[in-house]
Amino acid sequence: MPEYDLKHRLVAEFIGTAFLLATVVGSGIMAENLAGGNVAIALLGNTIPTGAILVVLITMLGPISGAHFNPAVTLVFTLSKDITKPQATAYVLVQIAGGLVGVAAAHLMFDETLIQFSQKVRTGPPQWFAEGVATFGLVFTIFITLRAHANAVAMSVGLYITAAYWFTASTSFANPAVTIARSFSNTFAGIRPLDAPLFIVAQLIGAVIALYVSLWLLSGKKRA
Repeated sequence: MPEYDLKHRLVAEFIGTAFLLATVVGSGIMAENLAGGNVAIALLGNTIPTGAILVVLITMLGPISGAHFNPAVTLVFTLSKDITKPQATAYVLVQIAGGLVGVAAAHLMFDETLIQFSQKVRTGPPQWFAEGVATFGLVFTIFITLRAHANAVAMSVGLYITAAYWFTASTSFANPAVTIARSFSNTFAGIRPLDAPLFIVAQLIGAVIALYVSLWLLSGKKRA
């Protein structure tokens, strides 16, 4: 399949990240409205749509842009020389913009105030560590699955994020664009803007470690 030009790849990244955030925030609002105060049920109602939309978006848009939807993923593909630095910069900008648009769309659909600043506290070493672990696992899943079964990446990523919502203390943001966008939503999925920077630092560290662990692991295959 021929490579798509940068303009079309950027539009794919924008649309994909927008739908991802609309799903994360919108399903969080819906889940909280319907859960009757049961936080576990609300989290489950937030988790399943997020994992499901990732499978759909990666399946649809992966052949066009690579379906990063995530500056941490773009970073590691830049370090592995699969994408140039100028292209990566453009990817990150449209991912952040798409995330913000997706959050605004969720607010409009649920009759919420359009522009919000989250008051939800998410901070402390356990949550920072959790974000590093979550992003390590995401990048590791992508790189190893690409080599093992490339056509299974969409399902693997969707299932990984579904699981990581529950085994990480932070509920697995694992994405700087998602973190930034969620800081503009004072809803179930939100994070205080004050807490976002250290989440992002942890995510980037986890992503880079995962890249080099993956490359080392894949280098061990014996040649015939």
